[in-house]
Amino acid sequence: MWPSYFTTTEQEEEAMQLLRHRHQQLEVMEPKQIKEGYLVKKGTVLNSWKVVWVVLSDDGLEIFKRKADSASKGMIPLKGAVLTSPCQDFSKKTLVFKLSTTKNQDHFFQATHMEERESWVKDIKRAITCLQGGIKFARKSTRRSIRLPETINLSELYILMRDQEDGVKEQKLEKEKRVYNHCFTGGTVVDWLISKDKARNRPEALMLATGLLNEGFLQPAGDMSKEGVEGGAVSTVLDEPNALYYFADSGFFCEGYSSDEDVIVKEEFRGNIIKQGCLLKQGHRRKNWKVRKFILRNDPAYIHYYDPTKGDEYPLGSIHLRGSVITAVEFVPDAKRYDVDGNLFEIITSDETHYFLQAATSEERKEWIKAIHTVSKTGK
Repeated sequence: MWPSYFTTTEQEEEAMQLLRHRHQQLEVMEPKQIKEGYLVKKGTVLNSWKVVWVVLSDDGLEIFKRKADSASKGMIPLKGAVLTSPCQDFSKKTLVFKLSTTKNQDHFFQATHMEERESWVKDIKRAITCLQGGIKFARKSTRRSIRLPETINLSELYILMRDQEDGVKEQKLEKEKRVYNHCFTGGTVVDWLISKDKARNRPEALMLATGLLNEGFLQPAGDMSKEGVEGGAVSTVLDEPNALYYFADSGFFCEGYSSDEDVIVKEEFRGNIIKQGCLLKQGHRRKNWKVRKFILRNDPAYIHYYDPTKGDEYPLGSIHLRGSVITAVEFVPDAKRYDVDGNLFEIITSDETHYFLQAATSEERKEWIKAIHTVSKTGK
């Protein structure tokens, strides 16, 4: 027989079960933080778009004016909400998704690049599903396209297509006196899908390609492909040599026959995109800090920064990284108190211009420093 101190009475067992039950209730009541980061949000009263810090928990989206703020501007409940992505309400904003609440309020958010949008959409949809089922949040792949078979995951397919070695090859193509950089034809996409056993024939491949286009992974370039999208045909991706498309987060740009000076400026954008996302940047004149979208390219070695509320057509500035020094720093001269909360790093260019940036997390700072350092050593 076991010693008496290994046994419990029925009353003790009941008390332990009650404590476990209360502990579980507390876990359910306490919101679990799932994701956080910068997004561009459309104002609910005004039509202006502003950068905000968003925190996703298992029951709602909390909106902050700045990452360092302790008090939020508001909370969007997820219970009964409906998420729409891609959102077609804004023709010039291809990375927008819409969150509609049970009170018939529509909230519009815009990501800086495709992977970022897909990550947010996937987690928010999963959080809504878990709320409806009364279960704890746990990530798992969700179905994104109702037109395609359940076995097809467009996000995974897109990643395969973007593979540098084995994916769809981006080209420089000339059509109707214009040069399209980092693009490909609809026929190229169809051929790739068949060659990789993703489709049995051209009609199936066209259906897959159309799904990628409808979800925003592919974008039309040129008059023929744009007319195909606007025409509303069943298969909007055209299997034609003159129908051009590009990856939504590629280095695509179009140019006509222009002066030599324009070509020199556009040379900065010819490199492949290595990394992109939002960072805080200190201004050179007023020393104030603003959220900017950064796009890092490798050949030539440039990082361009943009106002994330605007398009990517006109950058606010660029940093030539060849020969630059990139280091983590603990403080920034003339920085305002609410901006200095860690994860800072500095870029010193070959002409000794200093740029101070701030990442959202220590891990993100490491990733940016590593990527910029590599490009500064290998790019032209």
